Amino acid sequence: MRILMVGDVIGRPGRRALEAFLPDIRREHAVDLVVANGENAAGGFGITADTAREMLDAGVDVITTGNHVWDQKEARPLLATGELPILRPANYPPDVPGRGYLVVGGVLVVNLMGRVFMEALDCPFRTMDRTLSALESRPKAVVVDFHAEATSEKQAMAWYLDGRVGLVAGTHTHVPTADPRILPGGTAAVTDLGMTGPVLSVIGMEPQSVLERFLTQMPRRFTVAGGPVKLNAVLVEIDPETGRARSLVRVDREEE
Repeated sequence: MRILMVGDVIGRPGRRALEAFLPDIRREHAVDLVVANGENAAGGFGITADTAREMLDAGVDVITTGNHVWDQKEARPLLATGELPILRPANYPPDVPGRGYLVVGGVLVVNLMGRVFMEALDCPFRTMDRTLSALESRPKAVVVDFHAEATSEKQAMAWYLDGRVGLVAGTHTHVPTADPRILPGGTAAVTDLGMTGPVLSVIGMEPQSVLERFLTQMPRRFTVAGGPVKLNAVLVEIDPETGRARSLVRVDREEE
C-alpha cells in the first residue's frame, strides 16, 4: 500500500502545485492514497470549502490541518458537518467541531498537534493512545500527521508510536527535512514534510513583508508569495497485513 503525504499547501500557489504535479506523481508511483495538510490553503491562513474541494479535485483524498484550522470563519460549520474528508487535530478538547481521524481506503489517518511553542492542547501522546485503543477494528495501516513546531517533539512522537503505526510525518515548519527513516519497530518517520507552494518565499510568504516584521518588530500583514511553485512530500509503502513500513522516500517537485 503506497501513501503519499504532502506538506502544507500554501494558498493559491500551493493549490496550483497540486494540480500541476499530483496527477503525474500518483501515476508514476502507483499511489493508493494521498494525504495533504491544508491548514494554509485559503490565502495562507485556514481552509474553506472551495479551497478544500480544489485540493480534492487535484487528487488529494484526505486533508489534515493544524493551528490555523479555525482562521476562516466558515471552518467551524464546515468541519462540523463532516461532509468533506477534512481533519482537525484529534487532541483539541472535547466538543470541538470536526474529527481527528478518518478511515479511508483501508488506512487510518490521524491528525495531531504538538504543544511545544504551540497552543496548549490536550496531550498528543495520550490522545493517540486513546485513539488506537478505541478503534479495535481499525486497519493495520495507520499514518499520522503530527503538526508541531519542535523537532524534538516530532521525533519523540515517532519513537513513542514505533511499532504501532506505519508513518509519523511532521508538518508545520514548511521546511523539508532530510531524515526519512524506518525505526526498529517498523514505523517510518520524517521530521517535516516541507510545504507545497511558492519557491521564492519565506515559508510561503512574500519575503519583503516578512523582512519588515523582523527588522521593525512591528505588526505586518503577510501575503502569499508568487512565482514558481514546488511540492514537498514523502511516499511510504506499508504492508497492509502487518502495518509496518517497507520503504520511505522523499518526493519533491519544483517548477523551473
